[in-house]
Amino acid sequence: MFKTYETGSFFDEMLQENGEPKDHYRYFHSILQQFSEEEYREKHETAQFSFLRQGITFTVYGEESGTERTMPFDFIPIIIPAEEWGVIEKGMIQRVEALNHFLDDIYHDQRILKDNIIPKHLVENSPYYYYKQVGGVDSPLQNHIFLAGIDLIKDEHGEYRVLEDNLRNPSGLSYVYQNRYVMRQVYPEFFSEHSLNTLENQIAHLQHSLLSHVPNNISKNTEPRAVLLTAGMYNSAYYDHVFLAQQMNIQLVEGRDLIVIDNMVYMKTIRGLKRVDIIYRRIDDDFLDPEAFREDSLLGVPGLIAAYKEGNVSILNAIGNGVADDKAIYSYVPDMIRYYLKEEPIIKNVDTYLLSDPIQREWVLERLDELVVKNVGASGGYDMLIGPHATEEEREVFRQKIIENPYQYIAQPTIKLSRAPAYQKGRFYPCHVDLRVFVMKGEQVHVLPGGLSRVALKEGSLVVNSSQGGGGKDTWVLKEEMQHA
Repeated sequence: MFKTYETGSFFDEMLQENGEPKDHYRYFHSILQQFSEEEYREKHETAQFSFLRQGITFTVYGEESGTERTMPFDFIPIIIPAEEWGVIEKGMIQRVEALNHFLDDIYHDQRILKDNIIPKHLVENSPYYYYKQVGGVDSPLQNHIFLAGIDLIKDEHGEYRVLEDNLRNPSGLSYVYQNRYVMRQVYPEFFSEHSLNTLENQIAHLQHSLLSHVPNNISKNTEPRAVLLTAGMYNSAYYDHVFLAQQMNIQLVEGRDLIVIDNMVYMKTIRGLKRVDIIYRRIDDDFLDPEAFREDSLLGVPGLIAAYKEGNVSILNAIGNGVADDKAIYSYVPDMIRYYLKEEPIIKNVDTYLLSDPIQREWVLERLDELVVKNVGASGGYDMLIGPHATEEEREVFRQKIIENPYQYIAQPTIKLSRAPAYQKGRFYPCHVDLRVFVMKGEQVHVLPGGLSRVALKEGSLVVNSSQGGGGKDTWVLKEEMQHA
């Protein structure tokens, strides 16, 4: 089965260098050996059709033919031992707490800027810093991050590193559930002896976190009404929106379904107007309110920001979070942890070079063939150079971009991302993986056990994003007792 599989110089999640499975994969590996090639193929196809039947698709913009796609699913899970997960959990809680302190600080007292821990210009020049619109406004619970999607990778030594913080509108939570559902349907054999942390009660945590953000002007004893605001069915993550609204038992609305009267937000229903207290928005800041942001926005709600500033409605995630997940600010998150929490970071960043610094810029420009260059505001694998895999022409294009607009880019070493086996087109081969961990924050911080393991299914590719040909895997967190079974 793994005869032609080579672990190479990469850290492999499942196999040791001698080809034997690691301890926490041993039982899974033994079951895998019992399937015939025909069974692999059948199960693989059944899994893909299951996604298609349920309408689990995402949209790829800029594609001429067929923009609706299912996320390719790979049936070999990422298995995380309990002890390892405990470290991730602590690291994620620490990181989200520090980032939340930072967001509350820069929209209020700005202590971290006055103390010169973070350069003022990085914050003030960020296109996602909306001090003019929401500076000085108190968020419910002083919380700006209701849901974070933090991307982790493992380097060649098997050590976790944070790749990026997604604090605006992280997507993919629905895929975590669907990956598990499909695994249980198609591969029930895998679950008989594995004792896993389940996902069943996790939506209740999410719903509780959401409803704890009662607006400041609303009585804490009233049952708040929450809605999920979507850009509509043509949005790339629309399936995510539908799934979460259904699971949390809240109304899915578009901007035209809401109206602001006397700084109060109402939802239009067949029984008249109903007051809305909490908006979990899945549209970007710029489109939220044509009176405060882009005048041409047809997706938003006129007057929404005025209602928010009056304390009559909560907006989650908070407005202006993008300043904290900017890739230039990312390099200062360890300093935030030390500054606000007086602790050392539990999970380190990837080394990052700021190209606004002339010395670092010069160093990077001499080594473009060795490094990864990213646009600080882009996501999804766009406007990115992977130096070792790029042509001389592509590197030259980025050289000019950096020289013309150094503040817009950062560089990082090409990390040897860990790999795991994937089964596609009738064979097993190693693919690079990362893990998006979902962190919910209300009165407490809660980390969903597991998360979305994303896999670069194109052989040799380092890009795991679904929009760039990546797929998904189920993520198992073993329970404590399983470790000694």
